[in-house]
Amino acid sequence: MVSSRRVAVLIAALLVLLVGAMWAGILFGTVRIPWREGSGHLWAFLTGGTIPAEQAVQYRIVADSRIPRVLSAAIVGAGLSGIGVAVQAMVRNALADPYVLGISSGASVGATTVALFGVFGTLGLYALPTAAFLGALGATALVYLIAFRGGGLAPTRLVLTGTALAYGFSAVTTVLVFLAPRGDAARTVMFWLFGSLSPSTWRTTALLAVTVAVGLLVLRLAARRLNALALGDEVAISLGISATGFRTALFVLTAAMTGIIVSVCGAIGFVGLVVPHVARLLVGADHRRVLVVAPALGALFLVLADIAARTVAPPQELPLGAITAAVGVPLFIALMRRRTVGGG
Repeated sequence: MVSSRRVAVLIAALLVLLVGAMWAGILFGTVRIPWREGSGHLWAFLTGGTIPAEQAVQYRIVADSRIPRVLSAAIVGAGLSGIGVAVQAMVRNALADPYVLGISSGASVGATTVALFGVFGTLGLYALPTAAFLGALGATALVYLIAFRGGGLAPTRLVLTGTALAYGFSAVTTVLVFLAPRGDAARTVMFWLFGSLSPSTWRTTALLAVTVAVGLLVLRLAARRLNALALGDEVAISLGISATGFRTALFVLTAAMTGIIVSVCGAIGFVGLVVPHVARLLVGADHRRVLVVAPALGALFLVLADIAARTVAPPQELPLGAITAAVGVPLFIALMRRRTVGGG
């Protein structure tokens, strides 16, 4: 049993590392800003101070682009990690992640339609996130209608339905790219499908912050019921928990959170799959602790991944999903090998 003091020390250490990573994320990017000037711009932004006129362009980069982007990275990382914890408990499958229910693939169909064919063009900058969210909602409804049988949502049926529909939505996206009238639009679509925080603005950051904060709070309050559900429906029912009702509520909550996140930054894989496993390795399987540690770990991971995406091959920016996969795949294999060796 991990002591509460050890958990508190771990959380404090993660928060310190997260602040340092966010500071680095503000300083580093395709446009290099010296640390003194960058720190001065950050201080001026936080305190309302003044800066020299010749540094106005750098200040605008920091205030209007990098700060909301770094905040978005931390928020999305925390959100995807919390969703991953909930989904793995909901379907009792260690390989589940926020995208196993086919929601991101549905959002991708909506976003692809906008990028390639100009649907919802009257909405301007909001066309792509609006279409992506509508696609996510459609996918959520379809998965629910197909998986709901016998008065409940069986975990196996939910996973199989989501996986099958995800392949179907991916096929639709491929066909749309193939039929696109403009070849250059395919690059934009593929970049979005692998995830990117480059479109981050203060408005999208605020939307993400409210969504993730509310979602994580609800999940944390439901931590005891998640513990019971993860042990099986029989255990949950014996404790007075409606397994079907609770699983349905979790499905709606995680689907809404995933849909909003994907609509803003695309599909970023492996965060919600790997981070919950690392959190359990550090503090055990109790969701009361996992749902505190996992979001902090996820926020740190995605901030560092976003820094790498912007700095590995300047002036080009790599898809964020490619960075998370490059780290997540070997880490997940190592975790699985460790559990196998240990008999877990």
